Amino acid sequence: MGTKNSDIVAAFEASPPTLSASQDLHGVVRVAAGTIELAAGDSDNDDVVMLAQIPAHANITQLFIGSDTLGGSCTFNVGIYTTAGVVKDEDVFASAVADAAAMADVRFEAANIDTAGKRVWELAGDSVNPGGYFYIAATMAAAGGTAGTMSFLIHYVID
Repeated sequence: MGTKNSDIVAAFEASPPTLSASQDLHGVVRVAAGTIELAAGDSDNDDVVMLAQIPAHANITQLFIGSDTLGGSCTFNVGIYTTAGVVKDEDVFASAVADAAAMADVRFEAANIDTAGKRVWELAGDSVNPGGYFYIAATMAAAGGTAGTMSFLIHYVID
């Protein structure tokens, strides 16, 4: 019978032991939470709802989002934008999430499971940490057209 260690266990068992990144082990969990009242014109195709700014070096562990019925056949993607409003990956977390849904964790709806522990800058497709922040955003993928409420709860780990 064999044993396979995670990188965290391997670092602990190394001689001498090495520290794991705090975003992976014993980091501080932070929360970004809020509710946004969307007007009828805020849920048209390609409209963007910026949810929260998250540090580039953060590890997002859970990302809950839910909304009222926004009309039509409204769906939205959940992804990453720069703080200048430039899209990095519109649907890295989730794609075509249906409106009128209760709060659900969409962190791995579209993202592969091997992205667990990845930093926001890595999920954004950058090769080095640019520092600063990225926006987590919902981008409408199909037009809604009616007013409604969107809420979010993002859990992330930093040092």
